[in-house]
Amino acid sequence: MLKGPVISLSLPKSGTTTLAHALRAAGLKVADWRIRPQQTDDPSLQGHLIAPLLYEDYFEHGDPLRRLRGFDAVTEMNAVNNQLSLWPQCDAGLLMAIEKHYPEVKFVLSVRDPGKVAQSMMGWNTLGSKRLPENDVPGLPRPYGADVRHLKRWIECHYAFCVRVFRGRPNFLAYRLEDPEAPQKIGRFLGIDLPWWGKVNTNTKRADEEA
Repeated sequence: MLKGPVISLSLPKSGTTTLAHALRAAGLKVADWRIRPQQTDDPSLQGHLIAPLLYEDYFEHGDPLRRLRGFDAVTEMNAVNNQLSLWPQCDAGLLMAIEKHYPEVKFVLSVRDPGKVAQSMMGWNTLGSKRLPENDVPGLPRPYGADVRHLKRWIECHYAFCVRVFRGRPNFLAYRLEDPEAPQKIGRFLGIDLPWWGKVNTNTKRADEEA
């Protein structure tokens, strides 16, 4: 049985939607990038991006998940558009604050071939062509990011950052998205059964991402 919140440290286009779908199929309440209106009765949360909520509660109260306690998992935390660029999965201070307030938290990292992730980012709406190179991102300051080589290096370094920070920690699991045993490994790590595993959001256009 799930004991603590599940926090994904994964980057976009590396299987975050697949994980969200799998956890929902297992009966968990999942926040993925944005809180949809049907996911909460609280009008102050409906339609809000996850990243600003995490940072607002982190700096105001010290607990990044204060308003997300009704969710079992957060599978994509970042937000980048023409108004903001927030990457909680790259922020060691915020992640440590989550662990402080929720000692039974489980951190997971979906690892996919960096070159393939970079290519997916380039083909996903304006993520690689506009939003990343026009915003300051941890490890990827402007104007870098419009080149697949830049994205590949950034992705590789994010994987290395997570492994360095969480090396040897029993509450951290890195898994390869293409691993046929990934759902079994995730299920054992979380103490739940995953009845579904597959591919979703394979570079189809997510219309509300531009909002």
